[in-house]
Amino acid sequence: MKTEQIGKVNLDLTYYSGDDMYCDGAVEDDLLKIARDYAEVEYPRVIEERKSWEILYHLSAQRENIVEWLPMDKSMKVLEIGSGCGAITGVLSEKAGEVTCVELSKKRSMINAYRHMDCGNVTIHVGNFQDIESSLPCDYDYICLIGVLEYAQSYIGGETPFENFLNIIRYHLKKDGRIVIAIENKFGLKYWAGCREDHLGTYFSGIEGYPDGGVVRTFTRNGLENIFANCGIEDYSFYYPYPDYKFMTTLYSDEYLPKAGELSNNMRNFDRDRMVLFDEKKAFDSILREGLFAMYSNSFLAVIGGKPDICYVKYSNDRKREYRIRTEILPVSLTGMEDRRGMTTEEKNNLPKILAVRKYPLGAEADEHVRNIDVAYRKLKDRYAGGELRINRCKLVQEGAHPYIELEYITGVTLAELLDAALERDDMERFMLLFRKYLVMLDYHSRQPVADFDLIFSNILIGAKDAAKPFDGLENSVWTLIDYEWTFGKQVATKELAFRAVYCYLLEDERRNKLSLDLILQELNITDEDADEYRAQEKAFQRFVTGHHRSMVELRDMIGRRCDRPEEFLERIRLEEMRRSIQIYEDRGQGFQEETSYFAEEYLMEEEQGLCLSLPVDGDVRQIRIDPAFADCIVRIRELKWNDRDMVWNGKNSVLSTNGTALDDTGSFVFSTEDPNLVVSLAGQTFEKTNVLKICMERSLIGREIARDVESAAKRRFRL
Repeated sequence: MKTEQIGKVNLDLTYYSGDDMYCDGAVEDDLLKIARDYAEVEYPRVIEERKSWEILYHLSAQRENIVEWLPMDKSMKVLEIGSGCGAITGVLSEKAGEVTCVELSKKRSMINAYRHMDCGNVTIHVGNFQDIESSLPCDYDYICLIGVLEYAQSYIGGETPFENFLNIIRYHLKKDGRIVIAIENKFGLKYWAGCREDHLGTYFSGIEGYPDGGVVRTFTRNGLENIFANCGIEDYSFYYPYPDYKFMTTLYSDEYLPKAGELSNNMRNFDRDRMVLFDEKKAFDSILREGLFAMYSNSFLAVIGGKPDICYVKYSNDRKREYRIRTEILPVSLTGMEDRRGMTTEEKNNLPKILAVRKYPLGAEADEHVRNIDVAYRKLKDRYAGGELRINRCKLVQEGAHPYIELEYITGVTLAELLDAALERDDMERFMLLFRKYLVMLDYHSRQPVADFDLIFSNILIGAKDAAKPFDGLENSVWTLIDYEWTFGKQVATKELAFRAVYCYLLEDERRNKLSLDLILQELNITDEDADEYRAQEKAFQRFVTGHHRSMVELRDMIGRRCDRPEEFLERIRLEEMRRSIQIYEDRGQGFQEETSYFAEEYLMEEEQGLCLSLPVDGDVRQIRIDPAFADCIVRIRELKWNDRDMVWNGKNSVLSTNGTALDDTGSFVFSTEDPNLVVSLAGQTFEKTNVLKICMERSLIGREIARDVESAAKRRFRL
């Protein structure tokens, strides 16, 4: 056995051929240097500095979200196939007792090892999985295929490589173990909306069934289920990572699907430019109403084996470490935690279940933040006691090393949804009735030194007080504050909290822009100066939460990826073509007239040295004006001929005049105008039956400031 040790991580090279068959080139050298020279806490800064998709993809902590939520403990063994540069290896090491990685590339394995060199429970086998597989044990609790199954036919033989692959790895699974598969949906909405296929970088290739071939294959849910059926797999469940599995922030399930309005974070093209063919948020809303989300989810997380209890997960880890949390919805027993002590596992499992919401810290740094949610509950409960706003019940639970908060799971519609419905019907009277009721509740005991800074419309859930009576959100209604994570022990003015609620409401959906902000400012008695101050406070609050780290949207912009809308794209092309178009005017005694002008495409020939125009000229034309572009430019005349005879275009006898500035005596001009022109006088020329004016030139489009600088320099030169 040939091995290498990097820190506490063991690299098993027994089956390594000596060649890395898969490599991303120089970026992997950069990643290896980062892994060796920087601590993990420095990665966010490195990602921002490098502005690189590859660095973001391999080093972002958000990559861990796809597996971090899985029920896993230190008694368990995990096999990670295709571990790459270790995007999820670290979190698996934290959660499980033993982690075995299999990776084809030694360089990637070294990156992984240096990143996690303090993880003594990680072993990385370097080499082809088919060679390594026979040496692996058969008692893994989890086998993870994160972005791996789609490559199966590149290293597994046979006519059914995907089925063959699953059957091979199932042999290494414990009887009650789980296989976790993360993969793109080839019918994912992002691909219909204009994103390129993740692996090939081409448009619509997955949707069209990969017509150009290749080894990569992604699947719809139906396609994956067919593979499972062919393997005899019946026990499986599907989850839906959003926006996708690579940088998942939310995980849905068949038991808990997204609601209209939730899927708004769709501009996630970190790797390539994309088209924007339609509004994905609106399309998702329509898909949800039709019950087709499983068809168009951008990614899948399939769990083969026993279904985890958790039916919903949301990560809030695009923040400072002390505020990073995970929110889950899962079934729990009706009996409280304290009443279940001493029960057997079977007794606990047989207890009646209800859904609950839990919030967990993502690391010890966030423990205090979670505890403070319980403090906030008690303070807000005291403040709003006797009022109409109900505070969702919660309890603090200390289980193991870290606490968590458990809250009631309640049903209803959010205040934001009711306001949306009023806006859609242009029912501003109802909108303002709901808003004023919100203000009354918000203002209750407002002088007490406690306030929920995030008491926004989407955090208020409204249900019927009496299910047998009509419900409209105003009468027969119970308003409940369901999330109060950002509660502070100080007094905050009601109008400031209300302004923030409206501000966030407008930012969440462009369809809400029909709401007049002036109407709200008038209702709240807020001046423009107040509004500017509140906006500045909101920016400061976001910096307080994120710790000045860039958001994923900002990172995408820093990397420089474009989102091109067809109409804007075509307009840019049209404008660029117009800028480069050459327009011809003929003076037949009445001067140059727009209505008799024409564009010179059919008379234009592009040559290595520039452009040549051969213009037919009638006998009554006195002069010709040539507009070489619709933009500031520099033009150099190379040739000017009338019926194959040279014409003089410089000096005292020049037939050429321009509205530009001469750069020299040889026919170079700069134009600091969007209407440059060259006028050729035909006075004194001999006209024949057919006449041709030929002009050859070099043309370069430039910016206005450059044009003016060049023009000024030329004028100074000629004055000297």
